[in-house]
Amino acid sequence: MRFRFITAGESHGKALVALVEGVPSGLSIDKEFIDAELARRQMGYGRGGRMKIEKDRVEILSGVRHGAAIGSPIALMIENLDFVHWQEVMATDVPEELPSNERIVKRPRPGHADLAGGQKFEARDLRNVLERASARETAARVACGAIAKLLLAEFGIEIRSHVTMLGGIPDSPAKRSWKEIAAIPEDSPLRCADPDAEAEMIEAIDRAKEDGDTLGGVFEVVAKGIPPGLGSHTSWSEKLDGKIARALMSVPAVKAVEIGSGVANAGLPGSEVHDEIVYEHGVFSRTQNRAGGLEGGITNGQELRVRGYKKPISTLRKPLKSVDIDSKEIDEAAFERSDITAVPAAGVIGESMIALVIADAMRQKFGGDSLKEMRRNFDGYIEQLNRY
Repeated sequence: MRFRFITAGESHGKALVALVEGVPSGLSIDKEFIDAELARRQMGYGRGGRMKIEKDRVEILSGVRHGAAIGSPIALMIENLDFVHWQEVMATDVPEELPSNERIVKRPRPGHADLAGGQKFEARDLRNVLERASARETAARVACGAIAKLLLAEFGIEIRSHVTMLGGIPDSPAKRSWKEIAAIPEDSPLRCADPDAEAEMIEAIDRAKEDGDTLGGVFEVVAKGIPPGLGSHTSWSEKLDGKIARALMSVPAVKAVEIGSGVANAGLPGSEVHDEIVYEHGVFSRTQNRAGGLEGGITNGQELRVRGYKKPISTLRKPLKSVDIDSKEIDEAAFERSDITAVPAAGVIGESMIALVIADAMRQKFGGDSLKEMRRNFDGYIEQLNRY
């Protein structure tokens, strides 16, 4: 059994929708929890006006009865409240009047999918590209990820994120323990564990706003309670580190992924990289976690630690130079309402993507049509580990 999902919808269309498969019957589906996760994605200092318009709430269309999954695909919908201002522009049928030229996009933004997508699909209005390439789509991913988190919680697995660097502050990504990350309040403006660094980040965001610029940064996702043995060493496509890297790289504007202390490890001798193995109180463990919880494409029982490196947002209030795709003349890039930074939100999205990957790995290993059956399989495996 696989835990799979697919999303659809455009940034200014009627709604975002998602379909989730592989949810075992009997899993409690807490709508309030899903809505809370959607709200977390909208938080963070430096967000734009869109966050003031959208109040994301999920509507569960199928696959759930009386608050529990019934084993069939779960369909989700999140209404785009901003659609009321875009009904003609984003109409699915032929409108009586075509949208005004001011909503047609001809000047692609550097760093965005506008030009490459336009060339790929032969689009003369780049809105066809930017509407789906928009990070708005990630709201649907977060809703799917919330269901994955609900499943993982049944097996004692928790996932959190924090901002380790923003706008070059501090000089290198900060390292924090699970306890420190868990202590970050949900109303933290940037979900950073260091209040002093967070204050400097806020000042940098304010300066970038005044300059019409944007800022990127680094977020870390940490998962606790994952048993050893998820993933595979036997096939390249089943290696869990590869799946995690792919999932996190799919988050808009993430251009690099690091597992554990992988970047620093590349410049060190093996004696300073590999985590020595110990056996204490009947359990195998490691003296450190520089591997980030993965060895050979398989979880090793340590905390999973993954960092996403997010480039600055492509839409600048002070536009960069571009070229009109029709006239071929140099002009300023198009501007769409945007954020100054969205690194904290990217961390929440990263949590969802990691949850979805781990949920799929759990379903692959433990199967089960019902949550009770999956629990029996899981408990049997834990007994096996205890006897090893």
